[in-house]
Amino acid sequence: MTNDNKPVFPFHYGNEPDQYYFYKVPKILFHDPDFAGLSTDAKLLYGILLDRMELSKSNNWMDEAGRIYIYYTIENIMKELQCGNKKAGNLLAELDDNKGIGLITRVHQGLTKPDKIFVHKLVKRNGQEMSRGHPMTCQNDSSGDVKGTVLDMSEGRTNETNIINTEINNTESIYLGDSFQTDLTARYQTYEEYFKQKLDVDVLLFDYPYYGDQIQEFIDILVETCCSERPTIRIGKEEKPTAIVKSRLMKLNSEHIRYVLDRIHENTTDVRNIKQYLLTTLYNAPMTISSYYTAKVNHDMYGSL
Repeated sequence: MTNDNKPVFPFHYGNEPDQYYFYKVPKILFHDPDFAGLSTDAKLLYGILLDRMELSKSNNWMDEAGRIYIYYTIENIMKELQCGNKKAGNLLAELDDNKGIGLITRVHQGLTKPDKIFVHKLVKRNGQEMSRGHPMTCQNDSSGDVKGTVLDMSEGRTNETNIINTEINNTESIYLGDSFQTDLTARYQTYEEYFKQKLDVDVLLFDYPYYGDQIQEFIDILVETCCSERPTIRIGKEEKPTAIVKSRLMKLNSEHIRYVLDRIHENTTDVRNIKQYLLTTLYNAPMTISSYYTAKVNHDMYGSL
């Protein structure tokens, strides 16, 4: 409370509590004796890693046996849990199957690539899988880089698994309260966070350490376009409905960004409007990526014949 007895943050009314997004931390971690030795932060981290698996499913990140793996670096943990490098490493050690309880397996890939992390299922002592029901939801409001106002604090920490429904008729389904609709800064922050996670920017920067500025340019273009209130957006030489453009852009993933990086570094023509060129290339990426790589393979195999 402030000196004039007004709350620092407003009260909730009606259905307003439903507008937040949550990490789901299974209750078994808190109720079963098998997990009594895990720290609360390690249990929360397990929930975050579970959440990250949605991105892996959409990118088809699986090994030859069909097991899903994720990428989640020490830097990701430090940022998400607002902790130091040592603590982030200790939390992973609590969970892994080397020194810890065995809820994750880390596979090293070399000095320049992040570890693959396989997240294990939760089971009870008798080996029975835990029920899917009754998850404990834990909200993470600790990130220092989110400067939300009014009800925007929790919404700023959104994630790719449930932040936005990208159907054409619902591309503006991020609802963060009435004040959000007029708060352009909050909107930019939310879309930027969405795209950084959806495109797995941390992994891209590992693989393309010299292209950080270009990757940020892509993010800026995507955010600016999705925040546009114009009825149409120019793609190439054609004006397209804004809702369609947003829907397409919000379905991009890291492989599309890799494809666009390849394309722009192969292009030798003079580009007069680089921003329009990048937006058009990003928009068309889902439609052209397969044909592009097929053509490259065919050229490598048969081009010299």
